[in-house]
Amino acid sequence: MKNIFCFLTLLLSLGANAQITERTLPAEWKHLIDGGRFKDRFLPMPDGKSGENVWGTDSVRLRYVDNGIENPELSFWGGNILKGKDNKYHLFVCGWPENSPKGHMTWPKSTVFHTTSDCLSGPYTICDTIGKGHNPEAFILKDGRPVVYVIDGYYIADSLNGPWTYSHFTFDKRNRKIIEGLSNLTFARRSDGSYLMVCRGGGVWISENGISPYQQVSDRSVYPDVNGEFEDPVIWKDSLQYHLIVNDWLGRIAYYQRSIDGIHWITEEGEAYTPGIAAHKNGYKENWFKYERMKVFQDEYGRPIQANFAVIDTIKWEDHPNDRHSSKNICIPLNKGLRLSVLNEDTITAQTKEIKVLVKAEEGVDFKDFDMKSLRFGSSSDVNYGKGCKAVKRIASGKDLILVFDGRNNTIRKDEFAPKLLGKTKKGELLYGYARLPYVNYHPACLSAAYPMAYDKQLELEVKNFGLSTSEETDLTVLVNGVKLAEGQVKTLSPYESVKLSLPCINAAKIDNQTLFTIVYSQYGKEIRKETIQNFD
Repeated sequence: MKNIFCFLTLLLSLGANAQITERTLPAEWKHLIDGGRFKDRFLPMPDGKSGENVWGTDSVRLRYVDNGIENPELSFWGGNILKGKDNKYHLFVCGWPENSPKGHMTWPKSTVFHTTSDCLSGPYTICDTIGKGHNPEAFILKDGRPVVYVIDGYYIADSLNGPWTYSHFTFDKRNRKIIEGLSNLTFARRSDGSYLMVCRGGGVWISENGISPYQQVSDRSVYPDVNGEFEDPVIWKDSLQYHLIVNDWLGRIAYYQRSIDGIHWITEEGEAYTPGIAAHKNGYKENWFKYERMKVFQDEYGRPIQANFAVIDTIKWEDHPNDRHSSKNICIPLNKGLRLSVLNEDTITAQTKEIKVLVKAEEGVDFKDFDMKSLRFGSSSDVNYGKGCKAVKRIASGKDLILVFDGRNNTIRKDEFAPKLLGKTKKGELLYGYARLPYVNYHPACLSAAYPMAYDKQLELEVKNFGLSTSEETDLTVLVNGVKLAEGQVKTLSPYESVKLSLPCINAAKIDNQTLFTIVYSQYGKEIRKETIQNFD
């Protein structure tokens, strides 16, 4: 936390310009089609009550004051929504008195509020005060207990209505370098009830039940390799894959990523969100200065159907006590996409003549309204630019629909795990979805080594399977500066099982607690994964 406050002090000394900079976007993004960017999935906000004589700059004065949560006496920030057994929606949000002497800079003394609404988009009203804390994120453990994370700790209860007990997470860095500190954490529940967490710096951690020790798995930040000042990650998992959005707060641009295991990520082209995404049905836009702390509300298949944001109408340091500026939490609906699966049993290659995609029937999906000429299917890097396989036929399958695509010369890669469909309805509305492939293991094993320790020409290290499937026997090679230091074999490991290896050093090397190790994992003579492990913070 000390480093965070020092950083904020530096920004204060830089003045207003420290809150925004212009980023140069990739030139090819100009050629992305509708649906090629995550931000294309944002839908108009539900009709609500327009504000009159309310706080805010002119750009947000006509906002819906009953959307999300706002109160003229409080400034709100962060938070996400859970649905309770009472069929109410529960927003856990933090805030502080609007008349606080330090204005927005009172945020380090935030209070976490439990708020409820009968409607997903609000308005939310405070029903309880949980305790002190900032940037809350709530989730439900496998045993049904709710957890509300805040910076440096968490609250836990037997039900959403409390009472709440404060506690602290335990972090096992496994003798690795921590990826830029442990704040602004975000969590995704895995299929076995374990939890995967991403920290502010982009490090990945896994807990077997959500409150047991979080162990560091990643060897580097998983964020896009671009110029950005990243914070506010949000991660979620649907029935197919993991999703991650991270915000470049200085450039006011967010990036969208996908993963099969939550550890190895690909970045899709285009902006995930930018200022101006909060639009009314009549075209009016609520032009908030900042959109931060994005969270999502998911349906029963894990698809996000609504995003909520912390928003402010001006530069944070210009929000003073008893003035016309403040912050609130808003809700924006999302196009949830289609439920898709590929019917081809054999691996798709460039020689595949046709690709059959099953589209599941559900409320609100009208197959007759599909514009067949607009449909494209393939890797996201193709379809986002209007390329990919074209639809050639449609076949009814009970209530469902089978779309047949010309598969000749498709560019679906061997490592593809979720090819994308993109197109429009005849009314011009966006159609999109990611398809399950029948030959892909969506719960792969994942071996990860702790930082090796050297003792009298022996190298000792622990390897653990953080995946959700039993691993195969795997060959392991340890390199230092590209030179092979040791090698051995890892037996089959069940999920969360570990093994300690003692390997003789093949070559001499100077080894201390700052040595950079590269661990290479191979099966049947083919490299399957490589990680570089650091131990110096």
